[in-house]
Amino acid sequence: MNNLTLRQLTYFEALAHEGHFGRAAERCAISQPALSVQIKDLEESLGFALFERGPRHVRLTALGEAFARRAGDILRAVADMNDWAETAKGGRIERLRLGVIPTIAPYLLPRFISNVTQAYPTIDLHVRETVTPRLITELLDGRLDAAIVALPTDEPALAEMSLFTEEMVLVRPEKDSGAPLVPPNALDEMRLLLLEEGHCFRDQALSFCNISPARPRDGLDGSSLSTLVQMVGAGIGVTLIPDMAVDVETRSAPVCITRFDTPPPTRTVGLVWRKSNPMTDALREIGHIVRGAAQA
Repeated sequence: MNNLTLRQLTYFEALAHEGHFGRAAERCAISQPALSVQIKDLEESLGFALFERGPRHVRLTALGEAFARRAGDILRAVADMNDWAETAKGGRIERLRLGVIPTIAPYLLPRFISNVTQAYPTIDLHVRETVTPRLITELLDGRLDAAIVALPTDEPALAEMSLFTEEMVLVRPEKDSGAPLVPPNALDEMRLLLLEEGHCFRDQALSFCNISPARPRDGLDGSSLSTLVQMVGAGIGVTLIPDMAVDVETRSAPVCITRFDTPPPTRTVGLVWRKSNPMTDALREIGHIVRGAAQA
């Protein structure tokens, strides 16, 4: 067997994740034929097929799944080594690949980015906004260095740093301003609008209202908090949003904000990273910057 290359493992990991040659090639910033050649060379070198190829998709073979676990370990170790080298070279973080969930990114990032670039003028900052499950996967795969998410993640391979806790507030149509606050478990009867499945804020809202995630609902799901608030303004229903989103999302919609009685529903936001990441000290510094931006 010829020596395997990190490039081949990277291309293999992309194809295994995407299940499609075109998307994998785009992710790796190469042409589809070049990716196909590298995968074919890898399979010939190993002496067995890694993928079952169909007309519209590809899937891992049984041996491919076993190979994927080992390839993932290698790629994560290499990512950690690169991080260690960068940290050791200057004693400060030089590159940060940061994930942020959508219910935090629009409201915190403008302040955070300004603060982090002041503290680290030469930092190479890459931001990735997507839902928690994808961020956790990309963290564990070594494609991200850290992520800002709602805690806890219940992922034993990740370290967690609590940053701040914030309230959830109720958004109702403007005409309902001054109306009595109904109990949380009655909100579903008022047509509670929620984010699409995959958003942790959806799960938190369901939990607060004591609604089973498996229970059929006739409400409309939204892809963003902005959409939900505008739907409330149109009289379609009510929704919950985090406190940090109030100023941005309610300034152009005919809605009113109602805060819940003590104790109000809250979420804890934190920074998470791989426990094996040698940049732990530097990432804690980043966490303190995020905390300061949230309190500003």
